[in-house]
Amino acid sequence: MSEQLARLQGCSVLTMDDSDKLVHKYDHKVTIVCGYDPQGMTLRILKEGGGGGGAHQQKQRQLEEYLVNGSDTTHLNRGNTAHLLIVGGELVLIRFASKADCGKFRALLQKISGKVNSVFNLRTEDSSASQYFQFYGYLSQQQNMMQDFVRTSTYQRAIYNNAPDFQGKVVLDVGAGSGILSFFAVQAGAAKVYAVEASNMAQYAQQLVSSNHLSGKIIVIAGKIEEIELPERVDVIISEPMGYMLYNERMLETYLHGKKWLKQPEGRMYPSRGDLHVAPFTDEALYMEQYNKANFWMQTEFHGVNLVALRDAAMKEYFRQPIVDTFDIRICMAKSVRHTSNFLTAHEKDLHRIQIDVEFHILETGTCHGLAFWFDVEFGGSCAQIWLSTAPTEPLTHWYQVRCLLQTPIFVKQGQVLSGKVVLAANQRQSYDVEIDMKLEGTMISSSNTLDLKNPYFRYTGAPVPAPPGSNTTSPSEAYWSQLDAQGARNAVNMVNGITVNGLGEVDMSSTIINTNLMAIGGGGGAGGGGGNQPNIHPGLISSTGRLQSSSNVGQGHVPQNQHHHHHQQQQQQQHQQQQHQQQQQQQQQQQSTTAQQLAMTPPIGCAATSTQNVAQHQLIGGAISPSLFTSPAQPILNSHLNHHHGQPIHGNQFY
Repeated sequence: MSEQLARLQGCSVLTMDDSDKLVHKYDHKVTIVCGYDPQGMTLRILKEGGGGGGAHQQKQRQLEEYLVNGSDTTHLNRGNTAHLLIVGGELVLIRFASKADCGKFRALLQKISGKVNSVFNLRTEDSSASQYFQFYGYLSQQQNMMQDFVRTSTYQRAIYNNAPDFQGKVVLDVGAGSGILSFFAVQAGAAKVYAVEASNMAQYAQQLVSSNHLSGKIIVIAGKIEEIELPERVDVIISEPMGYMLYNERMLETYLHGKKWLKQPEGRMYPSRGDLHVAPFTDEALYMEQYNKANFWMQTEFHGVNLVALRDAAMKEYFRQPIVDTFDIRICMAKSVRHTSNFLTAHEKDLHRIQIDVEFHILETGTCHGLAFWFDVEFGGSCAQIWLSTAPTEPLTHWYQVRCLLQTPIFVKQGQVLSGKVVLAANQRQSYDVEIDMKLEGTMISSSNTLDLKNPYFRYTGAPVPAPPGSNTTSPSEAYWSQLDAQGARNAVNMVNGITVNGLGEVDMSSTIINTNLMAIGGGGGAGGGGGNQPNIHPGLISSTGRLQSSSNVGQGHVPQNQHHHHHQQQQQQQHQQQQHQQQQQQQQQQQSTTAQQLAMTPPIGCAATSTQNVAQHQLIGGAISPSLFTSPAQPILNSHLNHHHGQPIHGNQFY
């Protein structure tokens, strides 16, 4: 339901019948509720009775609804208490209960008529404006922006850190939406905030203001900044007017228009400056993706139809689409060129045609497939300067980055200069046509393209951004295994005959093995503690190694699996073995059985270990222990005291 502008009771509505006579449309009096609409004003005809009632009751009593706007509505005075309108081809005569009500209604109509020639309406198609305000009238769209943590938190920090700019001041919030920036301003100490919102979101903003008991601080005004009136000038203007490539949606022009209410020259604007960055990029995969889409139209027998005649048109259409996604900064082939707009000094007309002259000194040989765009805005307060960046090196925002492809790429070499211009030509669809002309200096090679910023291709999928091809200067495979090896050295995974015992307590093998069966690994001492050095063992040559608790009867080394089983059988056959020793054997077997079951349940590489087995299983390559455990000949594998370390996760590179 739109914001109510007037409620006029005791009205009669008449229409023209087939004999061109005025007849009562309803056999009873009605109430006419005039409401705000971005396109003009709504007239809701309600059946009288029962007082005002809530929104649900009014909807039940609603008889009809008209949309009145100055461009297609004719209205004529009929005395002091009646008014004649032609709405949507239907003639409607309204008789009011009093002259005052009729005068109020005519004043609203006159205000609507004056909006026809507003700055906003002159530069915007009706269909585009209707779609635009409908889009931002949804709570889900406001939520999408509010949940952009970088966006919302940066605004909050910029306002809080410059609280003296807001304390006791009058603030104008241009395009307030849900009113979140207005709340920040009040929290920073603003005396009053005018929250101007043109979409139907204004009613929700009012609900938030009322429910937060701030009606005395935040005044919600439903309307366009180009059409509303304020009772006073303001000290600060706040807004979030940025679109894709900074300028899309032409909201920045509305932001600059609001300066007519700003005190000069001491007034402040948040944000105060915007920088659009432009850089050449190379991305063969993106180019081929768009190129192959157009190749669909190369089919000569698509269900018996030859499509080739439309291939050129399809190619042009696909390459007119700017690509909205994110990428690795390393695909940029030169330092970005910056185009700055100072919002404190710029005029809205400056944004009707924006020309950016570019000159790129190529840093890397390759194919230039187009230009990449992103923007930064500055909040230049009296206490702190805060920046909000959408650069590919920074955390991702809902603006992402934008890339414009050249239909004909340009091969460039390191040291060459690629120059040209980018022109953003504003259109009445609240967007821009992006004209790109590029030339390789010293050659006859050039390429150009014109793109429709209103019709982008939203390519972002949420998948991690891969590094560009050719970024690896070392072997990724060796780097990966080395990382695992280093992890293995830290965590010292213990193995006994293929059974993991790290984190499960030490295993006392003194009663089941003989020191002569032990073989020193990695240069550890023998049974007598000698220092016979052994060569490093390559991973994969042994099935497992382990650390054993030392005792007076246990040497240092490795127990071959077949010898261990043979000795175990001999001990079972010894008739003089004590009963206590048999119980120890049973306990050991039960422990190994339990450990084997846990090992079988261990998750694969990349998954977290279970709570009962905090062992980084991904460091066990091919069933062998990491070779990093054998790199130090002076380090004994068998120790009298064993420390258990829990595995730490391995984090891969994250690219934004």
